[in-house]
Amino acid sequence: MPPTEAGSSYDEQPASGLAAPLAAKLPTPLSWLVWGLGAVFFGYGFFQRVAPSVMIDQLMRDLAVGGAILGNLSAFYFYAYASLQIPIGLMLDRWGPRRMLSLGALLCACGSVIFALAEGLTLAYAGRLLIGAGAAFAFVGSLKLATHWFPPQRFAQVSGLTMMLGMAGGVLGQAPLAALVEAAGWRGLLWGAGMVGLLLAAALWLIVRDRPPHEPPALRAVVTRRENLLVALTGASMSAPLLAFAGLWGVAWLMQTYGLTRPAAAGIASLLLIGWAVGAPAAGALSDRIGRRRPLLALGALIGLSCLALLIYLPALPALLMSGLFLIAGLALGAMVVSFAVAREVNPPEQTGAAYGFVNGAVVATGAIFQPLIGWLLDLQWDGAMAAGARVYDPEAYRFAFSVLLVFLVVGLLATLGLPAMRARREGRETT
Repeated sequence: MPPTEAGSSYDEQPASGLAAPLAAKLPTPLSWLVWGLGAVFFGYGFFQRVAPSVMIDQLMRDLAVGGAILGNLSAFYFYAYASLQIPIGLMLDRWGPRRMLSLGALLCACGSVIFALAEGLTLAYAGRLLIGAGAAFAFVGSLKLATHWFPPQRFAQVSGLTMMLGMAGGVLGQAPLAALVEAAGWRGLLWGAGMVGLLLAAALWLIVRDRPPHEPPALRAVVTRRENLLVALTGASMSAPLLAFAGLWGVAWLMQTYGLTRPAAAGIASLLLIGWAVGAPAAGALSDRIGRRRPLLALGALIGLSCLALLIYLPALPALLMSGLFLIAGLALGAMVVSFAVAREVNPPEQTGAAYGFVNGAVVATGAIFQPLIGWLLDLQWDGAMAAGARVYDPEAYRFAFSVLLVFLVVGLLATLGLPAMRARREGRETT
């Protein structure tokens, strides 16, 4: 079967600029350090992404809001993050990751401080928006560093490791943060997050190095390429449960449905992140080893869909089974990272930043869409119950609201069927 037109042109070309000589060598300690700083920034950004999930009742109380408004507040991160992905991809291609990642960490720091000072929604919205805008540079910037500093046959694996560090940040934003919130409140923690952001910005500026681009990317070619559209849809559907369920509403659901304490609920919800942290690098390494992309994406979406359906629709699951389903769902959905390997292979080297931005923009847009959508659906089913100044939603309301995630996963699974055959780089054979 012939390779795709875009895939053929890319597979036949060597990486350009700095990527060309490095692609022929094994990664060096400097390669790992440069990429590692970008990946740590992604972990920091993911910590910021999920942090509101363990502050729901305190934010509702202090800001006097309901589920829909709180979902919207949390989603301001995603409004900025998702809308900036394509511009950031272009900026990375134009000015390089060092400048962009340093700027992003600085924006996160400023946003954290503003959010910590918020007494009302205006400042809270502004802070969350700045945090999202800064974190928007992290993942795509890390992939750009991996493109420059690692050989192509290691790219999916390094992408998976990037995702693993992101999930590590997400885990820190669950149970450990929940315990700190109980002890110290949310404002002091956001002040601390701001200081960490400043340190990251300084480290990125002083250590990360990149090259100027040799030519600007062709944005129109990226966003109209069929393979990019399909893989963006697949990646987005597999990410929506992580961003909307584990990232915001899952802890509250576990507390209400199973009567768990906040730290216990956060610990179980974090199993989805832990599973993702393991599944992403494992799927990336396996994909690089066998030279196949589509089967791993399809299998991951199918297993994740099955596990989440059991969690949402089966009542009163035993704790061990429930925890196992969370972990398996995370392991399976972590295969989403393979979508970025597809984006690399179907786009020429000078367009990879824009391509990563396009795919990651679709991925993160699911947080912007589904966090407030689920909050709105919960408000539709709300029976008027309150506890300590915050709305309380019954299990049936959560089941109704979470169903949209399953529908979207079905759409993403179907999208994998439209992905084309692609050529395995190292073995000279075609794969699907």
